[in-house]
Order: sequence, then C-alpha cells, then structure tokens
Amino acid sequence: MPHPTPYPVRLADEITRQLGQLADHLSQLPPHEATQVISRVLGGVTHLVATGSVFAKVQAESGALPAELWLALGRASNELDAIGRDLDQHCETLRHVSAQPATTTVKPPAPAPLVVRRRR
Repeated sequence: MPHPTPYPVRLADEITRQLGQLADHLSQLPPHEATQVISRVLGGVTHLVATGSVFAKVQAESGALPAELWLALGRASNELDAIGRDLDQHCETLRHVSAQPATTTVKPPAPAPLVVRRRR
C-alpha cells in the first residue's frame, strides 16, 4: 500500500498552485493592491527561505546536507530581505499614484528610462 503524501508536501503543492494563480491576477490589480500582494508574499517567502536556511545549517553541521546549500539559502534570504527594504522605500509613491483619479489626461506621462542603481 503506497504511503500518502505527507501534509507539508501537499501544503507546499497547494501554496505553489495558489502563487501561480496570484501571479496570473497580479497584472490586473490596481497599483495599491498589487503592492500589498507583493509585499505580503515577499515577506512570507523571505521567512520561508530564512527558516530553510536555519534547517540547512543544522543539517550541514551534521553532514546530511552540503554546506553550499546552507550558504546559498542564507544568501537568498539576505537578498530577499534587501529587496523587501528596497520596495518599502517606494510604498508611498505607489499609494500616491493609486489614489489618483482614473481620468484621461491631455498629455500622457513621459516614459522614464529604466536605469536602476543599487546601493550596496
């Protein structure tokens, strides 16, 4: 008799499916809702990766996992945290834009060059 899929694995599958649905809807959301969705999901993913990093560290110390996996998860956790802080800087701008009335303007806004400078 086959073993049933463990609950955490089923939960991960369901979360992955729902993240796919959320990604499909994201482009259709108003800016203020899209920002809320992104920040909430990013926070959850960051927490998951950070927890995975702690797990991988313990397993790497016992020799069950390679240390490179722990280091990679730690780097990913740090990067996600930095991305979250970068996005926090723009929340007020997004709130302001999303609060604007949806009227037609005489002159459309000028496109901005997409040059990103990252602080380190």
